[in-house]
Amino acid sequence: MAETVLSRGLDPQGYIAREGSLARVPHDFRPVAAAARDRILELFGARLHSAYLYGSIPRGTARVGRSDLDLLVALYEEPTETDRADGRVLDEALDREFPQIDGGGTLMVSRARVLSDLETYDLGWFVACLCTPLLGEDLAEHLPRYRPDSLLARETNGDLALALPRWRERIVSADDSDEARRPLVRFMSRRLVRTAFTLVMPRWNGWTSDLHEMAEAFGGYYPQRAQQLRTAAVLGYEPTGDADVLRTYVDDLGPWLADEYARVHGIKAPRPD
Repeated sequence: MAETVLSRGLDPQGYIAREGSLARVPHDFRPVAAAARDRILELFGARLHSAYLYGSIPRGTARVGRSDLDLLVALYEEPTETDRADGRVLDEALDREFPQIDGGGTLMVSRARVLSDLETYDLGWFVACLCTPLLGEDLAEHLPRYRPDSLLARETNGDLALALPRWRERIVSADDSDEARRPLVRFMSRRLVRTAFTLVMPRWNGWTSDLHEMAEAFGGYYPQRAQQLRTAAVLGYEPTGDADVLRTYVDDLGPWLADEYARVHGIKAPRPD
């Protein structure tokens, strides 16, 4: 059967299509995915509900030696601090053993949280649309289908204003070196580009995870900020350690984006944590 042709990441009914699959994992990364699957099962055993890949590896766009390994593990019960520590040990072990990845991270969640009403349009959407099943029952079977609407925009990225004070603290506490600042530039660049994209997502009527495509979509509606977003998209893939970039993010682009987001879509529902 021929593969369905997607329009801007949407299926023929206008819902966001799941963006990755195990079939798209590049050949060089398949041993990494297999090792992650086996070790997650060894670590969590009967407590494991399901596990997923997300990011560039299941999308088929990963670059050898440059891309990280992104995992999500859903347990039957709420993860403990020991579980989270085990996840970090797993990340470090895989990073040491497989030179084709450049770091990684494992998100730890509970089945109940993914399926909760509060998380339906945030974590639930993330699992259903951006995560590729690796182990266990797919939680997407219990979740709705999603359109690129204002509700989804608000609940995924409507909390940037809360993040900015924490970003400022991280910048102040970071070592005064390019090496220390580079991960911050990468992280903040990606978050700002994704937030800017979801600001215009309902008008653009589609979904993409490509930072450059996100920046171009945003620029069509906010030309006065378009170049800032194009630059941030580049830095999301190839970060520098420029302190001026970080200052611009928390003193100019970030506050403007948070205010505009609240005006257009409102504020994300508060989370207990």
